[in-house]
Amino acid sequence: KVQITQTEVNSVAESAVKAEHNYRIGDQVPNDLVCMVNDAYMAKAQIPIGVNGKIYYGCCNMCVETLNEKKTARMAVDPITGEAVDKSEAFIVLLNKNGTVAYYKSEATYKRALEAGKVKS
Repeated sequence: KVQITQTEVNSVAESAVKAEHNYRIGDQVPNDLVCMVNDAYMAKAQIPIGVNGKIYYGCCNMCVETLNEKKTARMAVDPITGEAVDKSEAFIVLLNKNGTVAYYKSEATYKRALEAGKVKS
């Protein structure tokens, strides 16, 4: 197992804070700006949570607990392929002005969604 140190987690959080955000619907958004429990783009750095050597993000202590305890909270379904996607490895896209996000297995599957007209960019 790969262990993530608190220093590494803090470093990721700090780099997120420095980032500037101006995302539009259809844009890929950074994992660290997404609450992976609420599946929502939050426009600010989220709490990094190390689980099994991967980093997930949540907006509050309840999300931290949920991501630690429930594998289902760490997984999503690619809207194009129907495959299970680990949220820490997903290509995350902003879907609407409310901040809803979708998790794609890769940029390639997202491009297939665009081509099929299933996502507005």
